[in-house]
Amino acid sequence: MGFPATRMRRLRESPVLRGMVRETSLDASRLIQPIFVSTAPGGREPIEAMPGIDRLSIPAAVEEAGAVAAAGVAAVILFGIPAQKDEFGSSAYAEDGVVQAALRAIKAAHPDLFVISDVCLCEYTDHGHCGYVRDGRVDNDISLELIARTAISHADAGADAVAPSDMMDGRVGSIRDQLDEEGHSGVPIIAYSAKYASAFYGPFRDAAGSTPGFGDRRGYQMDPANSDEAVREVELDLAEGADVVMVKPALPYLDVIRRIKQATGAPVAAYHVSGEYAMLKAAAELGWLDEQAATLEALTSIRRAGADMIITYYAKQAAAWL
Repeated sequence: MGFPATRMRRLRESPVLRGMVRETSLDASRLIQPIFVSTAPGGREPIEAMPGIDRLSIPAAVEEAGAVAAAGVAAVILFGIPAQKDEFGSSAYAEDGVVQAALRAIKAAHPDLFVISDVCLCEYTDHGHCGYVRDGRVDNDISLELIARTAISHADAGADAVAPSDMMDGRVGSIRDQLDEEGHSGVPIIAYSAKYASAFYGPFRDAAGSTPGFGDRRGYQMDPANSDEAVREVELDLAEGADVVMVKPALPYLDVIRRIKQATGAPVAAYHVSGEYAMLKAAAELGWLDEQAATLEALTSIRRAGADMIITYYAKQAAAWL
């Protein structure tokens, strides 16, 4: 029946009842905090385009991981900034690489914290692309060997999960095979399955020094105009052994998150990326937005779309608000 017998406001007037009928919950246990780990001396180096986020030395990263855990955030994901880069991205899979060292240190200090490693070559190659470049283009199949080697080195160092973000065809299957062969069958793969060639990555690339030295990444990252393709990418990754699939970025692709959740029923992660974070921070600093209200609304929308977990630079701060 319609108005006046049906009054939707009756469910909204009382804060208690409003909470009881809330359809989407947001809590710290679903958030993942990114951490940039650097070999540079010094504890913390602020990232200008990402206020509140720093490049951290390994001791500082251990300290930050403890603060994240104390805030109630479930997990962190590590990104490395190496001392040296080359055409093969060899620092990505070096036993004494920055992420490998950080993994060992963080897991020793905080064994209960779930630590994910980002698996890619872009931060480690001198050309800034996500794989091995031959004759001016990224060679997919050669890159698979290097990416799988990186994942194994992270698992050996104690990663609780590995997250390949390169968007090479077949990398999930290659990593899964190698993990199983090397005794890491229990290590899950959180695959960046629908990673778009987005304009929202700018602050991250400045932070990680991973801007391509030539061209762009549209040859392997997805066209922002496509969503059918995202479903195909996710289905392929699941068939190859992905345990969680990810959509990146989050807010411009809420429709893709929803489609993938409905199409597969698989666990879905979403990455609330650096540009999304920077926009909220900038607007809040100018007094144009209530930072807390706007951030929690944005994160709730990602959950409502179907994401089971959210990687966000706001994780620690949002946990305090929640």
